Amino acid sequence: MNDDDLEKLKAVMRTATPAPDDANKTANLALARKNFERFQGSVDALRQTPDCPETGFFREVRMLLNFLSNRVALAASAAIVAFGAVMLLPIGDALGPPTISANREAVTPEPVPDYQAQAGATAEVPSSADRVSAERRLRALSPTTASRDREDSTYVTEAVENKLQIVEPSWFSAEDRTEEFANANDNPVKVAAESPVSTFSIDVDTASYSVVRSSLLNGYLPPFEAVRVEEMINYFPYAHPAPEGDAPFQPTVSVSPTPWNADTKLLQIAIQGALPEIEDRPPLNLVFLIDTSGSMDEANKLPILKQSFRLLLEQLRPEDEVAIVTYAGTAGQVLDPTPARDRNTIHTALDRLYAGGPTAGQAGLQQAYATARGMTVDGEVTRVILATDGDFNVGISDPERLKEFIERQAGIGAYLSVLGFGRGNLDDATMQVLAQNGNGTAAYIDTLGEARKVLVDQLSGALYPIADDVKIQVEFNPSQVAEYRLIGYETRTLRREDFNNDAVDAGEIGAGHSVTAIYEVTPVGSPARLTDPLRFQVDEITSTSDELGFLRLRYKSPGTTTSRLIEQPVTADLAPSPEAGFAAAIAGFGQLLRGSNYLGDWSWDDAIALANANRGDDLYGYRAEAVQLMRLAQSLDQR
Repeated sequence: MNDDDLEKLKAVMRTATPAPDDANKTANLALARKNFERFQGSVDALRQTPDCPETGFFREVRMLLNFLSNRVALAASAAIVAFGAVMLLPIGDALGPPTISANREAVTPEPVPDYQAQAGATAEVPSSADRVSAERRLRALSPTTASRDREDSTYVTEAVENKLQIVEPSWFSAEDRTEEFANANDNPVKVAAESPVSTFSIDVDTASYSVVRSSLLNGYLPPFEAVRVEEMINYFPYAHPAPEGDAPFQPTVSVSPTPWNADTKLLQIAIQGALPEIEDRPPLNLVFLIDTSGSMDEANKLPILKQSFRLLLEQLRPEDEVAIVTYAGTAGQVLDPTPARDRNTIHTALDRLYAGGPTAGQAGLQQAYATARGMTVDGEVTRVILATDGDFNVGISDPERLKEFIERQAGIGAYLSVLGFGRGNLDDATMQVLAQNGNGTAAYIDTLGEARKVLVDQLSGALYPIADDVKIQVEFNPSQVAEYRLIGYETRTLRREDFNNDAVDAGEIGAGHSVTAIYEVTPVGSPARLTDPLRFQVDEITSTSDELGFLRLRYKSPGTTTSRLIEQPVTADLAPSPEAGFAAAIAGFGQLLRGSNYLGDWSWDDAIALANANRGDDLYGYRAEAVQLMRLAQSLDQR
């Protein structure tokens, strides 16, 4: 191109580029402000309850600053700079004043310290360099302490140790890449002579499997942190032996060859919970705590949430009771405790819910637990079911305070279960903290079929506890076992002394629940041993027992504070259970997704073949679906 051509091109560009239009710019800014105000919440007046009486302009300002996400906070800041002020409308729903059931006593929510109010003014928005770790963290820390606490807070330390990560599906914009997951590196191989005792809490959550499925069906491998192998294994119902007599559950132990290593063995510990007859179940009190914030305004969030709860309602008995609490800009009770037989009233309350506003999770929890306490009667089961997309700002800057608050409610008999909906905003880490400390379970519902599985097919396990604080401890015999590793349960490990400490919280088992834990065990003398024997052995191993180890389980009956103990030896001649093969296939599936270093050259084809060979009775097709997910993962895995 010569100089004349270049000058001609410059001239064309100058002609084609429009001059700045101040009037057009002003109109666009005005439209942006109008849309910002419009979508911050409902145009209706907020319904107040006796438990949430605070109203007014300054409360809405405080709530907005406390609970806005970073993206909305940035938009708010821009609007303030452009126009000097923001008009804040009351957020909520106009369902009329609350009423108190005639046979129930109004209860004031337990106070939770307002750490944001103590802190004062808001902090600066974190830089883009901090976005991966700070986007969600700022929602759990007070705005004024976010920068200060980034280095030394308990929450931040746990976030680093548990390797929280943002998922980046290709169709999400940069602003939506904010998902977080609670997890850790694979459990290491332990030398039995040095660390013979393994202790952990059981886990009946299933959220990880559903998240994995959602990722694969949308065309990408799930991130490392989203894969918790024990939740994948325990997603499936198993035909383990049922307990006899009055025992709440029955442990079954089996030993079988390891599919991915011929020189090691798999030790599987399966627990099957009792399933009482329907007429023997105690009355059930449910508080639906529903997130109606603006982020729930998507087809796979609030709409499918409503459908899911309708499915649940059809399974309740006439004497069961339901209340509904919602939270967005503030919390409010939209349905008093209502007998389940009055389905039309409950359906109407669900139908009138819509999404809008920021996320006042702390107020929602307070209101829900206050409602639950008012419904609780001796001999009945009371449970709060939190339904959210995970964008759950609890409003408490110290995570230990949140944990203490949830544990106090569980201590007085109010269980908490968490249901996650939708993707792009999922805060799995917070869901795990809430469920684990609330004596409840965490599930992720991405389809109406999954809602039916969790809330219909497995309703008893989801809602009726039969054993609390269930812990497993295995002591391995160093004369028979050289090494071992626990597959999964990375976030559930306990200290050895925690096993006998009844003050230490652990997982619950619901009616009909099954739980499986798998160890890979390396026998003494096996060429598969990964560690060298010590040159200087302090104590010579003198045991002549042929036992591989000794199993101990502790649990509490619901409503009690003293645990009970179950013990049994583990021998090498224990035959594999009919279900052991499929559980091993899913364990391999999860480890392949995590990129485990312990599988050698075991491949996707091997996992698929093992699962197909052990599908057994597959009444609802869950196992067939797992095989299809393995095939999808194989096609997406480019490692």
